[in-house]
Amino acid sequence: MNKDNPKITIEDIINEINYLTDEEIDKLKSAYEYAKEVHKNQKRLTGDAYIKHLLNVVHILITLNADSDTLIAGMLHDVINIGGVKEEDIKDKFGDDVAMLVSGITQINRLNYNGTNETMIANHRKILVGLTKDVRVIFIKLADRLHNMRTIYMLSDEKKKENAKETLEILTPIAHRLGINKIKSELEDLSLRYLKPDVYFSIVERLNKSKNERNKFVEEMMDNVSTLLNEHRIKHEIKGRAKSIYSIYKKLDKGKRFSDIYDLLALRVFVDTIPDCYQAMGLVHSKFRPVPKRFKDYIAMPKNNMYQSLHTTVFGPNGNFFEIQIRTYEMDEVAERGIASHWSYKEQGKNLMKGMEEKLQFFRSIMEIDENSEEIDTKMEDLKDTIYVYTPKGDVIELPYGSTPIDFAYRVHSKVGDSMVGAIVNEQIVPLDYVLQDNDVIKINTNKTSTPSKNWLEIAYTNQAKNKIRSYFNKIDKAEYLKKGEELLTKEFRKKKISVSETLSGDNLKKILDDLHLANINDLYINVGSGKISVSHVINSEDDTKEETILNKVIKDNVDSEYKGDIIVEGIDDIKVNRAKCCTPVKDDDIVGYIQTGIGINIHRSICPNISNIKERLISVRWNDKTDKKYSTNIMVYTDGMKDLIFDIASVTQSNGLTLKRINNIKMDGKYSFEIKVSVPDKEVLDKYMNALSTIEDVTGVERIIK
Repeated sequence: MNKDNPKITIEDIINEINYLTDEEIDKLKSAYEYAKEVHKNQKRLTGDAYIKHLLNVVHILITLNADSDTLIAGMLHDVINIGGVKEEDIKDKFGDDVAMLVSGITQINRLNYNGTNETMIANHRKILVGLTKDVRVIFIKLADRLHNMRTIYMLSDEKKKENAKETLEILTPIAHRLGINKIKSELEDLSLRYLKPDVYFSIVERLNKSKNERNKFVEEMMDNVSTLLNEHRIKHEIKGRAKSIYSIYKKLDKGKRFSDIYDLLALRVFVDTIPDCYQAMGLVHSKFRPVPKRFKDYIAMPKNNMYQSLHTTVFGPNGNFFEIQIRTYEMDEVAERGIASHWSYKEQGKNLMKGMEEKLQFFRSIMEIDENSEEIDTKMEDLKDTIYVYTPKGDVIELPYGSTPIDFAYRVHSKVGDSMVGAIVNEQIVPLDYVLQDNDVIKINTNKTSTPSKNWLEIAYTNQAKNKIRSYFNKIDKAEYLKKGEELLTKEFRKKKISVSETLSGDNLKKILDDLHLANINDLYINVGSGKISVSHVINSEDDTKEETILNKVIKDNVDSEYKGDIIVEGIDDIKVNRAKCCTPVKDDDIVGYIQTGIGINIHRSICPNISNIKERLISVRWNDKTDKKYSTNIMVYTDGMKDLIFDIASVTQSNGLTLKRINNIKMDGKYSFEIKVSVPDKEVLDKYMNALSTIEDVTGVERIIK
C-alpha cells in the first residue's frame, strides 16, 4: 500500500491484520460502521471522505502491532471532537478501555500548542504527556499526526509550517522517547520538507545524484559481509539502510560536509541470537578496519527506550566509510516499534493484558507527572537529547546534553556533589562549566571539608543537581537562622529582665507558639532569625499584665514616631503609634490598635490576619482627618504571561501622580507577577490606582498584600 492511500478499505485493513481474534476483528468492523455513520457527511480538504483518514490511522497503528482496543479507538478517535458523540455512548458500545482511549485522544487534541522558546516547548510536551493516562493514547496521536502530515499539502504555507514546527518540537521527541523510530523518522522528514523546503529538496537532489553509485558500493559491501558470515555459518539477513533526510540535515547543520557523513553508506545485519551479534561484529572488524571511537554497544548498555544494537563504522571497499548495525530480529522490532513490538499475537488472553500492564510501567514514570513534584523537569529532561558518560570504573551515566561535571557529580551521589572540588575529564582537568560530551570518562575530586557554592546554581544544567544544591543551602540557612533567632530572643529577654527559661517553657511557650501558629521552639527561633517574626512580637505574645498596666507603660515609654498625630486613640492625647508593616494601612482604611509592651501601639487594618485571633490588647483608633501625609503600602499585580510589565506599571503610576518606591518581578507557576511598594495619600486614591493597574494588558488581578 502507498503511505497515503485514499482508496484503502476496511477489507484491506482486515487482510493486513494477522494477530487479532475473530471476535476482535468483528468489533473493529463494528467500530468502522459506527465511525462511517458519524462522519458520513464530512470530507477532508483533499476531497476524500473523512472515513479514509480513520482507515489510514488504523493502518499505521497496525504497523506498530497495536492491540485491538487501540485499533478500535484509532477508528473512533474523532467521533467526540468532530462527530459530537458522548463518551458514555462509546462506553456502552465498545467498552470502558476504548472509551478511555478515545476520551484521552480527544482531550490532548484540544490542546493549543504555540511556543517560541525551549522552555515553553518542553512545557507543551510535559502537558501532553502529563494528561495521558495510557501510553496507547500517544500512539493514536502519533498515527493521527503522521497521516495528517502525509496530506498536509492541501493547507496554506503558513499552516504547513505551523503544523510542521509543532510536530518536530512536540511530537517527534516523544516518539523518540518511546522508541518508535518507524514513525519518528517519517515525521522528521515530513516536517523538514514543509519547514525548510529548499534545504529538504537540496538534500534529496544530492542523494538522487549519487544514488546509483551508492547502491553499487552498498551491494558490493553486502556481498562481502554476507560471504564472510556464510563462511562461519552464521544465519543472517542484510539490508541497505537509507539515511533519513532529517538526520543528514542535522549533521550538515552542525558544519559537516556531505562527504563526511559516514552513514550515507549503511548496512543493517539481522541475526538470530545475541552471541551471533558479537561474533558477526568480530568477523566484520577482522576484515574491515574499524574507525576509532565509532563503535557503540547498545546491547550491553541499552538506551532508555529499550533500543539495542551494535554500531560500528568501518573502512570499506574503494576507501568508503560504511556504518554497520548488527542486531537480532527481536531487537529490530523494538527499534522500529518501541514498546508496541511486544503487543499483539505474542501474548494472548489474560496474559496479553498482564504483559501490557507490566511493559507500560516504565512509561508511566513519565506519563503520571505530579504537577507539584520537583521531579517534573527532571523527568521531562529525558525527552531531550541524551549523552552517555562513564565513571573511572566504567559505570555508565545517562545525562541530558548540556550537563556539566556538577550534574554528573550529583547524579552519582549527593555527597559526591556536596564535597566536589574539581573534575578530570578524559585525564584532563576541566572547569566546572565544561559541557560533557558522549563517551567522556569523568573523575570527580572531592574533599570532606569542601561545600557547594551558590554559583553552582548558574552552572548546573539538570534540575536534579540544582534541587540538591538548593536543599544543601536550605539546611545551612535553617541552622544559621535557628542560632541567630535564639541569640536575638535571649538578648532581648535579658534586656527587658524577663526570664528566658520561664517564658519559653510550659504553658507560656505553648501560648506563644499557638499565637504565632508555630509547631515548636525551633520553628520560633528560625522565624525570628530569618526576620519573619519580630522579637517584640514574641515578647508581647506573653500575657503577663493587664491592659491598663500595658497602656500606662506605653504612654510612659512612648518613643518618637513618624506617624505622630496621624491616628487618634480615643480618650488619650499625644500617644505615639506605629503603622503595622504586615498590612501597611493607609488613611481611611478600617483600622484597630494593638498594644505592644515597651513598643507602643501598632495600627493594623481590621482585616489583618495577624490580629484576627487576638481578643485582648486591641483598642479603638481612628484616622486624624487633618493629616495630609502619604503612606506606603504593598500591592501584588498578577499577570497571565511572561511579558515584563515594569514599564507599563511605572507609566500608570506616574499618570496617577503617585510615587513608586519599589517594584520586584516574581515568577510564579511560569507567569510573571509584580510586587509594588507605592506611596498614596488615602484609600480612595489607592483604589483608583489599583483599578488603573487592572486595565493593563495581560494583568489578571491586583490586590493589596498582607505579609
